[in-house]
Amino acid sequence: MDALYSKEHIRESLEPHPSGPNEDMLWLASGSREMMLARVRAMNPEKRVPAAVLVPLVEREPGLTVLLTQRAATLKDHAGQISFPGGRIEPGDADPWRAALREAHEEIGLPQSCVEFAGYLPDHWVGTGFRVTPAVGFVNPNFDLRIATEEVHDVFEVPLEYILDAANHRAYSYEMEEMTVQRWDIPYGDRIIWGATAGMLLTLRRLLQTHRVES
Repeated sequence: MDALYSKEHIRESLEPHPSGPNEDMLWLASGSREMMLARVRAMNPEKRVPAAVLVPLVEREPGLTVLLTQRAATLKDHAGQISFPGGRIEPGDADPWRAALREAHEEIGLPQSCVEFAGYLPDHWVGTGFRVTPAVGFVNPNFDLRIATEEVHDVFEVPLEYILDAANHRAYSYEMEEMTVQRWDIPYGDRIIWGATAGMLLTLRRLLQTHRVES
């Protein structure tokens, strides 16, 4: 396996504890231009709902894959979108990692015993008012899933190497509050990874590349 995708490299590229939003990557992670950061932050609510998602990296024989879900079409928010398992951090959750594990078990039946902690990505602020802490975990492939169909329509895996390859990223622009915002999608087959999920994956890519340059 290429050192860029090794477990050791990934661990060393992540934070061992939640680090809050990285100002340099706050919206660049989702594709906005650096000069727009202050205006984008000003447009978002001051008080954000804490949430956590699990970024599951499955240890398949050919290489790591990213496990993703497609949300049910009947959901009120983000229906049909590609996402990571996750949700609000509840009072009983010890930390974002435990919240992410709990949500993954509730949504897709992923056993917590199959997941090994790798580290955290910087928090992502999303337009719906959530402050999302992505927790990355290595997943033993010997698992059986039980999908909560009222929340999740489907579960699938994408090779990490595919996701981290810039050739598979598709840029687009749109107008928001008199600004032209540029973001990136990651098409995969008949699915499109976009929005906050794509932003988190691009953040992971930047951290891996940065660590490789500095090491």
